[in-house]
Amino acid sequence: MPILTATEITGTVTWLGRVADRKVSLASEAVEAVDVGFAGIEGEYHSGLIRESCSRVKTQYPVGTPIRNTRQISILSVEEMAATAQAMGLEHIAPEWVGASMILEGIPDFTQIPPSSRLLFANGASIVVDMENAPCQWPAREIEGHHPGHGARYKAAAKGRRGITGWVEAEGRIRLGEAVRLHVPPQRLYPHL
Repeated sequence: MPILTATEITGTVTWLGRVADRKVSLASEAVEAVDVGFAGIEGEYHSGLIRESCSRVKTQYPVGTPIRNTRQISILSVEEMAATAQAMGLEHIAPEWVGASMILEGIPDFTQIPPSSRLLFANGASIVVDMENAPCQWPAREIEGHHPGHGARYKAAAKGRRGITGWVEAEGRIRLGEAVRLHVPPQRLYPHL
């Protein structure tokens, strides 16, 4: 019996990008298509099968520990980015400013989709959702460079709508305008929290 359920919830790829060198800038560069392999998006700074642990997992590992890279791809939604921009008093937030790999449209409450969900693309590529991508200072700095006085508002405005991080489960090419379908694991709360 399959453990994941294919939902009727679908979206569309509206933007794709790559971060060339995170040490230089978080900003991503727009592209028409990306090739995704088991290490992530080809030519992307965040790709790789392993990464060094960061402050997000410092409760589990000392910073710098080699761990599995479940943060290969950063995906946000059109709808949540618009809500964040509005909360910041901005007309829009460009995907480049938040280091996005991909922007999707049409999946409601995108940041809240369950961990271990799959995003299956029309061409057969698949991304596993790791978890919510909490807002941090790096996009705030990038936004500040474009809209002085607004960057500091980002973390609070993006809380609960910063998108998700994920890793590639099935390889393929993803293109602008491509359809994606959400598959979810069983949903239940852990009773011991």
